[in-house]
Amino acid sequence: MFDFAPGADAPKSEIYHDLREAALAITSGESDGVANMANIAALIWQFLPDLNWAGFYRTVGDELVLGPFVGKPACIRIPFGRGVCGTAAASAATQLVADVHAFPGHIACDGASASELVVPVVVDGRVVAVIDLDSPIKARFDQEDAAGIEALAAAIASAVAGALTA
Repeated sequence: MFDFAPGADAPKSEIYHDLREAALAITSGESDGVANMANIAALIWQFLPDLNWAGFYRTVGDELVLGPFVGKPACIRIPFGRGVCGTAAASAATQLVADVHAFPGHIACDGASASELVVPVVVDGRVVAVIDLDSPIKARFDQEDAAGIEALAAAIASAVAGALTA
């Protein structure tokens, strides 16, 4: 049994450090990428407040396909370059969106989402997945959140890559 929990009133830097360490601990020795993505999505949900969706989209060919997540049912396939997730995948760059309704081409899987943070997971220079976080609060995410999830994505890239084929 795993019992990971963020510290009460911990600063963001500590929360993201602890999240990354928990993700590394829970994926250590496990080669199944889908299982690892599922546990990481659950950890993100547990560690970060004010989310209504947290999970992965996997790269399959030239599109993203829904992976493990916590939240309401979601769009299954997203073409590269479309919406926040597709833009992150096509550009291999983090997308920090304070107001999703102002993002051109936003794909609304959950109408309650107001802001979004999408971070590419890169292995050998190739985007193999994206971590997608949605919040019902506008401007929920900031640069510190982006840096924290980028560090998480880099740390867990090899642990999730085992499930991904193009």
